Amino acid sequence: MKKLLAAILVCILAVTAITVCHPGADMGKVCAEETETGEEDNTENEENRDVTSEVEISAPSAILMEASTGTVIYEKDADTARPPASVTKIMTMLLIFDALESGAISLEDEVTTSEYAASMGGSQVFLEAGEVQTVETLLKCISVASANDACVAMAEYICGNEDEFVRRMNERAAELGAENTNFVNCNGLDADGHEMSARDIAAISRELITRYPQIHDYCMIWMENITHTTEKGTSEFGLTNTNKLVRQYEYATGLKTGSTGEAKFCVSATAEKNGVELIAVIMAAENSKERFQDAVALLNYGFGKCQVYTDEEREDPAPVKVEKGMAETVSGEYADSFSYLDTTGANLNQIEKTVKMEDGVQAPVKKGDVIGYVVYSLDGNEIGRVDILAAEDVRKAGFWDYLMRTAAELLL
Repeated sequence: MKKLLAAILVCILAVTAITVCHPGADMGKVCAEETETGEEDNTENEENRDVTSEVEISAPSAILMEASTGTVIYEKDADTARPPASVTKIMTMLLIFDALESGAISLEDEVTTSEYAASMGGSQVFLEAGEVQTVETLLKCISVASANDACVAMAEYICGNEDEFVRRMNERAAELGAENTNFVNCNGLDADGHEMSARDIAAISRELITRYPQIHDYCMIWMENITHTTEKGTSEFGLTNTNKLVRQYEYATGLKTGSTGEAKFCVSATAEKNGVELIAVIMAAENSKERFQDAVALLNYGFGKCQVYTDEEREDPAPVKVEKGMAETVSGEYADSFSYLDTTGANLNQIEKTVKMEDGVQAPVKKGDVIGYVVYSLDGNEIGRVDILAAEDVRKAGFWDYLMRTAAELLL
């Protein structure tokens, strides 16, 4: 009898053990919790979390750039040259603002539309040959309604003909390091060899918005009317922004859309949040909805990662002693502003800056000579520096200069 009871007890214990450790059993959570708290499983969970946190972009080419530093935060096939469609007009507008800055043209100048400009197809504002519009009106037509006819009218006004304007577009692109860009026209209509890469679009967009921030005053217009005055009389034409993010994304600041049969759907979208300005470029999206979805996904991803430090409290540099100069000291000025992009979540309030000036310099001193620098550090590591330059020329003193100076001192 005892042997029978012992056998029954062993069977019960065996069944109980199997029940506790079987994954499908109610008590299976006991064994699962032990492995989930292990080091190996935690590492796997962290890796999975990192993978799922990466942004997913459906378009074949894309890039995300921080505007103040030019730092690339995300890229996907960013150097492949593709048809850019009307995103081309970013360079067209850059040259217009260059001409405005140089004084070659003004916003109030009147531009007469040529027959060639009026013949442009695609997106247009239906300018007629001989019609006169101001530079500012044509700039609105380009930035808001993506008007091909307005682009050609401005190209002809600035350079005399579109070919010369396109030559300048390519020259300016080369200056900005746009290695995978070639312009054939000024408006982005499909043409053999007319192409840009996402990286190049971002670089040109950065130049436009940082050098001429007033572009935002134009590309953020949602709707506006212009007036056509021709031999047929006067009529109004409504401009509606092709960039739907202007209305749909609260941080949007611009910039330009584009779409053609070859280019599919493109956009260079700019946005600003908490002092961080981003540029998201999408190329060859399958449709307009995916183009804007990808752009918003990139911008949100960037805003979640980025914080920017800008040194806005810089004291005037101390003057530096000049030996054997007509002046005893030379004042200094900063060569540039300083911005630092962080994507790690560091405490940017801990950034330290150290000013280091030359003990003295020998005359002659030329304006622009380096006489010191500022070092910026975070957690003991240098994150950047800015040179301090001589603010004026200091001529070397000669014998008669010393004589006159001595005489003046004796008289005083």
